[in-house]
Amino acid sequence: MYRAKIKVTLRKSILDVQGKAVQSALHKLGYGDVESVRIGKYIELELNDDDETLARKNAEEACKKLLSNPVMEDYSFELEKV
Repeated sequence: MYRAKIKVTLRKSILDVQGKAVQSALHKLGYGDVESVRIGKYIELELNDDDETLARKNAEEACKKLLSNPVMEDYSFELEKV
């Protein structure tokens, strides 16, 4: 069994409206040193695969087909044996 720890973020070329709102709120709270904020998603998948290559393939396909929007988002993941 493997666990895929997936990070999905907006591409750098996409304006992160939610990140800008959080940055503004942080500035109002006195955290003026915050230069920028980017908001993303963190997802964990438990994959019932014994083979690391198959687990990696399944995690990759899940990211491409459902967990990220390839037009606007990038993703990366780490795989660990559990």
